[in-house]
Amino acid sequence: MMERRRMDAALLVLFLVHLATALEVPLDLPQPPTITHQSPKDYIIDPRENIIIQCEAKGKPHPSFSWTRNGTHFDIDQDPNVTMKPHSGTLVVDISRTKAEQYECVYQCTARNKHGTAVSNNIVVRQSRSPLWSKEKIKPIVVQEGVSLVLPCRPPAGLPPPIIFWMDNNFQRLPQSRRVSQSLNGDLYFSNVLREDSRNDYICYARFPYTQTIQQKQPITVKVLNLDAINDTMAAFYNDTDLFSEDPADERKPTFLIPSGPSSSKMVLRGQVLEMECIAEGLPTPEISWTKNSGDLPVNRTSYLHYQKTLRIVNVSESDAGDYRCTARNKLGTVYHTIHIMVKAAPFWISGAPRNLVLAPGEDGVLTCRASGTPKPSVTWAMNGIPIENSPKDLSRKVEDDTIIFSVVQSGSSAVYQCNVSNDYGYLLSNAFVNVLSETPRVLTQANKVYQVIKNHRALLDCASFGSPIPRITWFKDSRSSTLDGDPYMHHDNGTLEIHVAQAHHSGKYTCVARNTLGIYENHVYLEVKDPTRILKQPDYKQVQRGRSVVFECKVTYDPSLQPTVTWLKDDGELPDDERLIVDFDSLTITDVTENDAGVYTCIMNTTLDQDSARAELTVVERPDPPTDLELTDKKKRSVQLTWTPGDEHNSPIQKFLIQYEDSLHHRGHWHNLTEVPGTKTTAHLKLSPYVHYIFRVLAVNSVGFSRPSFPSRMFKTEPAAPDENPTGVHGFGTEHDNLVISWKPLTGLQSNGPGLHYKVMWRQKLMESDWTKVTVANNSKFVVSGTPTFVPYELKVQAVNDHGAGPEPAIAHGYSGEDLPVAAPENVQAVLLNSTLSEVHWDPVPPKSIRGHLKGYKVYYWRERSLHKHNPHHVEKQILTFSGNHTHGILPGLHPFSLYSFNVRVYNGKGDGPPSPTQQFETPEGVPGPPTSLVVTNTNMDTLTLEWNPPHDRNGHITGYTLKYQPVNNSNELGPVEELALPANATSFTLLNLKYSTRYKFYLNAKTVRGAGTAISQEAVTIMDEGNTQTPHSIARSPPRRPPHKVRPVSPFGNVSSSSGEDGTLISWEYWGPEKNIYVEYIVKNSEGEEKWQKELVNGSQNVMLKGLKEGLSYRVRLVAKGHHDQPLHRSEELLVLVPAVTSRQVDIATQGWFIGLMCAIALLILILLIICFIQRNKGGKYPVKEKEDAHTDPEFQPMKDDDCTFGEYSDNEDHKPLKGSRTPSNGTVKRDDSDDSLVDYGEGGDGQFNEDGSFIGQYSGKSVSRETAEGHESSEAPSPINAMNSLNSFV
Repeated sequence: MMERRRMDAALLVLFLVHLATALEVPLDLPQPPTITHQSPKDYIIDPRENIIIQCEAKGKPHPSFSWTRNGTHFDIDQDPNVTMKPHSGTLVVDISRTKAEQYECVYQCTARNKHGTAVSNNIVVRQSRSPLWSKEKIKPIVVQEGVSLVLPCRPPAGLPPPIIFWMDNNFQRLPQSRRVSQSLNGDLYFSNVLREDSRNDYICYARFPYTQTIQQKQPITVKVLNLDAINDTMAAFYNDTDLFSEDPADERKPTFLIPSGPSSSKMVLRGQVLEMECIAEGLPTPEISWTKNSGDLPVNRTSYLHYQKTLRIVNVSESDAGDYRCTARNKLGTVYHTIHIMVKAAPFWISGAPRNLVLAPGEDGVLTCRASGTPKPSVTWAMNGIPIENSPKDLSRKVEDDTIIFSVVQSGSSAVYQCNVSNDYGYLLSNAFVNVLSETPRVLTQANKVYQVIKNHRALLDCASFGSPIPRITWFKDSRSSTLDGDPYMHHDNGTLEIHVAQAHHSGKYTCVARNTLGIYENHVYLEVKDPTRILKQPDYKQVQRGRSVVFECKVTYDPSLQPTVTWLKDDGELPDDERLIVDFDSLTITDVTENDAGVYTCIMNTTLDQDSARAELTVVERPDPPTDLELTDKKKRSVQLTWTPGDEHNSPIQKFLIQYEDSLHHRGHWHNLTEVPGTKTTAHLKLSPYVHYIFRVLAVNSVGFSRPSFPSRMFKTEPAAPDENPTGVHGFGTEHDNLVISWKPLTGLQSNGPGLHYKVMWRQKLMESDWTKVTVANNSKFVVSGTPTFVPYELKVQAVNDHGAGPEPAIAHGYSGEDLPVAAPENVQAVLLNSTLSEVHWDPVPPKSIRGHLKGYKVYYWRERSLHKHNPHHVEKQILTFSGNHTHGILPGLHPFSLYSFNVRVYNGKGDGPPSPTQQFETPEGVPGPPTSLVVTNTNMDTLTLEWNPPHDRNGHITGYTLKYQPVNNSNELGPVEELALPANATSFTLLNLKYSTRYKFYLNAKTVRGAGTAISQEAVTIMDEGNTQTPHSIARSPPRRPPHKVRPVSPFGNVSSSSGEDGTLISWEYWGPEKNIYVEYIVKNSEGEEKWQKELVNGSQNVMLKGLKEGLSYRVRLVAKGHHDQPLHRSEELLVLVPAVTSRQVDIATQGWFIGLMCAIALLILILLIICFIQRNKGGKYPVKEKEDAHTDPEFQPMKDDDCTFGEYSDNEDHKPLKGSRTPSNGTVKRDDSDDSLVDYGEGGDGQFNEDGSFIGQYSGKSVSRETAEGHESSEAPSPINAMNSLNSFV
């Protein structure tokens, strides 16, 4: 026993050692024959073509071939119809001169050389057959309705068996179902027949696959009748008819037509397809189901055919053996049938066929032929085609059942061994050679081969080698410092090196070394690890309307060395060849989309190593087609049912249907919406109104929009009736204090319910038991009741009436007669001060009777009489605050502190305001003051300067003092420490001493009252630089000139800005004493529009610049700008107006030219002649003496001459003061003078002009006397106008 275990262990070791001997032996080395290709064991041929029996083999030397036929030698040379292909064992049989039946035999091929002999399988050659159907006369079949029926096919036997199907005369397949189906043998089974099964063209067809021929059976006629029809026609068909049933066909429980009996059995071979069928008859049609008694059906290998009547299991295994039960049931009962399945197995390999052995002299080896089957197969061995027991004895060889053991083999013992495994159901034949060689190692893999692999994928580096003894393979990388063993590397028996998950650092040069006892061999390969191809942005699902465009994006990332190619598929096929489909590298665009473009689009990014794909669906939608087939049913007096057929929804479900109608009686040509119904409905019950001629149409709505309207339905007329409703919106109100207007919303034609629509209007005073006053109104929607008391409540009713009766009793509405102005003012009015800017006013409400209308609210009129400070002017502008509703108090916001206010309160209604309450006054307390009016820096020296200011405009109380804060600003515009001084209330200037020279300071000044400090005003100034100090803190072009000691220094750091024009441009010069380094000169055309920007030039470090870009003949505004820190204000100089001459060369004065003097004299002469003519024309009548004219025209400026009497019109020498066309002058005849330094008080009376709170003038113009205006005009210093001179001359004349 122990010896047996040792032997098994030795065999296992030998098997593992020589596992790799299945490698191919290079053909340049000696080796026995190996059959590489042969025809199948069961070889069915087409009798119309030559017979080709395949047999190919390889070996060194190349083998020779011979054949046996039916177990005996087949002499090919003796048969003229048979030839063997050169360098091959394949036979070609020419059947043009003979029949194929003569070569239906069993063939076997033998390939031999000096090292051994290999044999093929037994090849059984048979020709395919497709025999014709035997002729027979098929009688018509008459059968009672409801019984079962079987139509036999019985096709002729063919090789291979034919495929059966049933068709009619038009070559259309006969419909099959649970009731009618075809069995596995081709018969057609009816579980029960119906009258519709009657036909005369039940035809069974047999298709033979090898010859591609179809054979047809004679048609079968079937007539299905009920019992009475059978009795009537029995005589006619008695002699020529098969009658299947005489009893009536009642409902019955199932019975099996096939298989018969309660059980049956079946045998199937392992690996084949198992088909079991159960067909039952019964009425109603039975349902078939399957179960396995001893377990579950194999889900992945099981399918059902012929409407559950056939159970199919593919790739049968031993586990499929057992009992299967089919069940047929209907409502009347159940029947079962059990099928016992036995599984047998032809021989099959357990671990594969025996492998070739390559051994070196003195080595050991094993050939194993391990197979299984049911029943258990037997194993026989042969050597070079001769049973091994008849072969020469070899002490190094030992046969043990399915294994041959070789020990210490010697040269010259090479041979081919045949292993034959067989049982009752088949056999396996395999050739395996033993080749004894002594050979140094060689690597068969191509040298310097480059392997490319995607990152994170498996990498396999081949090292296919050969040698005898078998070489041992080792791998190295790059520097060959150590062998590649362990994770992540794995060595395969065939020499391949595997990297489980390749990364970028695995790229490089790899060396494969093969060595045995006879030598060593190296081979180099290279590995490149690439980044994967990935689609970053996948195409999205698109739903697009027909005719529009759609874009599918497919953005990808990839290894730069692997340029991908993009492929787009539609529904897994190629894109249509259409110019509307535009393929870019990362997108697919479809323009002018059609319904045919709908489908699934796939983007595939391919490289030589990998690919990635993504898909998205395109749904093409469109507005639905209009509904069709409108039909009116269930017609009643007030309703009708409308049905329709929906149109195509174009891939967007219909959400709803809109039903519209046209009233051809009242509004012909106008369609109105009637109702909507869900998109799942195709009918609607419509409620209708009387006296309408209805025409309906339907529109469908989906996500895209509305369909076109359907064709109109037929007209449906409803009968007239009395109104169902009365007018709505009944209101009563007054337009005057003694009337009541009753209005309502009239009924539409659809609501009138009949002809002759009019209204019964009724009213009476509320709270009085009086009768209703009634009046009939037609063709109107209001009625005016006159002579009513003021603001009295009324009850109102409006009823609809037509020729067929009155509407329902109307509801009572309420209204009031007309309002009048209130007659009382609020009482107990008082003001409560909340603070210096808020006051609350209280009052008692006005009695309702005195309001004489709907109370709208209260109005508070208030105004600021004056400031309590003696220096502030008076204010009289009134303000109004409205408090809606029944309020008794209100807050007055935004008051000025330290002021006197007057106010009164009034009630108001819908008519207007009532009388005011007695005017009262209140004083607001002091508040914080406003900022000082101005802050100016004067008398600037090296270490002192003077600040001058004016008190605040809004003092808001008594000024108690000022606070002055100041701080230096350094070159980087950073602020220094703050100094603070308190100044008295009467101060308006202050001189600061001991300041730093050439330093900028920022000043803040604010005023104070008892309520606190007000807003500050700020200013900046720079002390003068010390001229004796050469180390100036600022980089400037030159030192500014010394100034008079007490001259007022402007805040702007610029001075003496001037310009001069020359041929090269306009020179701008200035003086600058500020610390800023960024200096610009800016200029703009004088009368440019607001959108134009100032042009700027940087002039740092200089105090003059030549402007060369100015256009000749234009005037420019020029200024200088100093820019400091970003939070500091810009410093600008005063603007300088520069006129650029049109011609820079010598100018000619036109006034000195002779032609101009002559022209002026001629014009003066013509004017004199014109004056003489006008004088003569005016004095022809002699009506008015000169004295009267002088009295009537004391001031020629205000009595302009008119065109009709040849006098001159009004003229002004200033275009800005010409009155616009259609404009008006003040009613008192005064004309405002030019805006100058004239005081606005001149336009008021005695200097009492009023100002708003912001200081704007609000006083009315007061009339100055004409003589005063005339005198002022004569005292003007302006040069006399020629027109004024002419007016004076005209007045004198």
